Amino acid sequence: MDSIAINISNELEKTQHEFWNISHQTAEFISMLIKISNVKNVLEIGTSNGYSTLWIADALKQAGFSGHLTTIEFYEKRQCIARENIEKCGLSDYVTFRQGRALDILANLDFIPDMVFIDANKSEYIQYFNLLKDKLPKGAIILADNVISHAAKVADFLDEIKNDIRYQSQVLDLPAGLLMALKLI
Repeated sequence: MDSIAINISNELEKTQHEFWNISHQTAEFISMLIKISNVKNVLEIGTSNGYSTLWIADALKQAGFSGHLTTIEFYEKRQCIARENIEKCGLSDYVTFRQGRALDILANLDFIPDMVFIDANKSEYIQYFNLLKDKLPKGAIILADNVISHAAKVADFLDEIKNDIRYQSQVLDLPAGLLMALKLI
């Protein structure tokens, strides 16, 4: 990250509890994963104030794979904050913002992501997965935050993805818990 992005990232870390941002450790992990996996089209469900968006967009830029992030946020005010943060970091060319209900946007998705990061309404994780699981290509990666901290709310999602033979998944012991799944077929 350049110095502007680092400063903004540090400022956003101070708002972690207010905006339900991912932890710094989770952000670092996702950034590294993007850089080593040749990801080109990332879908983020849950933009909030743009903390994770910043890390993902910066990783795409650093990886140099001509990658792009499409991020979905329900709340217009949060998306405006995120957009400002991304613009300040000079990462606007790497991000498309979509505002609205994630389930509606996913039902009409006009591209196929090769990585999905889920960090939105926990009770809807199962519905996000059901809308995406058949569309994702072999080798696609799904990441879902808060699978330990909100285990009861995401239990049906975890059961579904673990029992889908097309996916190999593992819950990583990062703050709040991060599910990582790979589409095998």
